[in-house]
Amino acid sequence: MTDPVRILVLGSTGYLGGHIAERLRALPGVRLLTGGRSPDDDIRVDLATTSPRVLAAVLEQAAPDAVVNCAGAVGGSVLSLTEINARGPAMLCEALKAAAPTVRLIHLGSAAEYGPTILGESTPEDAPAGPVSLYGATKLTGTLAVTGSGLDAVVLRVTNPVGPGAPTAGLPGRLTAELRTALHHDPHGTIHVGNLSAHRDFIDVRDVATATALALTNPGPLPPLLNIGSGHAVPVRDLAHGLIRASGFRGRIEETLGAVGRSVAVPWQRADTSLAAQELGWRTEHTLDASVAALWAANGVVRAQR
Repeated sequence: MTDPVRILVLGSTGYLGGHIAERLRALPGVRLLTGGRSPDDDIRVDLATTSPRVLAAVLEQAAPDAVVNCAGAVGGSVLSLTEINARGPAMLCEALKAAAPTVRLIHLGSAAEYGPTILGESTPEDAPAGPVSLYGATKLTGTLAVTGSGLDAVVLRVTNPVGPGAPTAGLPGRLTAELRTALHHDPHGTIHVGNLSAHRDFIDVRDVATATALALTNPGPLPPLLNIGSGHAVPVRDLAHGLIRASGFRGRIEETLGAVGRSVAVPWQRADTSLAAQELGWRTEHTLDASVAALWAANGVVRAQR
């Protein structure tokens, strides 16, 4: 009898991590191990505070055949973002080099690492990075730590995930929560939002999970960086209106068009996903309408790290 493949997922209680863990559990011949700060995790570890020596000892005992790092933060203080998004991946790579240098590491990056891109064009993996937010900058630092580690490592640079369980830290989950509240208190009222004029590449979280599974099970060497997105740019307003239709809300959405933020600084985003299709045989399976419908149909929204 063949021993099961041991896959360790760090950050499995988060939004992306939860979907990825669920997808990997369904793979035949896999034993899934979860790692993080939750008491329910198989391995208790905090990438923001542990040391390479301590983590290396944990990894030696766990003996994973592959590791997926979904641990990350989209908000918080400068210190917490830096510890989790930048120091965490660097520390993980150092521990893996000491304890398990031959395992494959899949790290979840973010399209926010690119920053502003040319209107109407798709962004390939070799486009220069120029993040405009602290989040993007710390995620880029984590990506550079992984791609420069010398490990068998792949960074999946994810665009804007949407789907069941979207956290309130992002627009899809936040607007879903606000619509639920409005339907309960004032179904004909007004919901105030920021500037929705930007174009974004929305990707279903379940398609991200599938891409991760393919990257893990691909036997050959892979490029160090792969874009994971839908390959389509749509106005953020389309997502908002889709949620309104799904909810049955009869009130108004009022935009603050003069608001300054990442939507203004990065008005256009569309990932070139041809390399992921070529290397992984991956393609998206869910439309934005399907993603929005699944988000609304889910039982509430969760507050989680990405």
